[in-house]
Amino acid sequence: MRLCEHQNCRNPGEFRAPKGRSREGQFWHFCLEHVRDYNKTYNYFAGLPDDAISAYQRDAATGHRPTWTMGVNRPPRARAAAGPDIRDGFGLFEEDLGFGSARAAPEPEKRRLKILERKAMETLDLPETADGTEIKARYKALVKRFHPDANGGDRSSEDKLREIIQAYNTLRSAGLC
Repeated sequence: MRLCEHQNCRNPGEFRAPKGRSREGQFWHFCLEHVRDYNKTYNYFAGLPDDAISAYQRDAATGHRPTWTMGVNRPPRARAAAGPDIRDGFGLFEEDLGFGSARAAPEPEKRRLKILERKAMETLDLPETADGTEIKARYKALVKRFHPDANGGDRSSEDKLREIIQAYNTLRSAGLC
């Protein structure tokens, strides 16, 4: 059984307390009363300037392991222009063979419309390839034309207006506009 390492204390030193920075893994052994006193005043960063403390905190984010900035390496063509520092035995970085060759991007696959969406497009008198801005513009124009207020209070076009609104809501819920 260890004794407390505080001066003139004969109690058992059951509790460990770190000795400080640059002495990691080394501990003092104190009794409960003295370990409490020690912990109240302990400061791992005592004596360090603020910029050193900030640097320590930044390094702690990566576990104090070295890191490298992403994207700083030169691309293969730039390396070849600066001087051949890699050997490309398989020709992977040549323009017409491997990764360096320019390929046309495939066209994105067009979404096929469902039956309700197709009918909604027909109601708005739009082609199936119409995009969101075209759909909104056509909807606004049709609402202005068939709204009872625009027709002097005539309610005869009210059914057509309902169809247009329902068609627009169908296309909107499908994510087309």
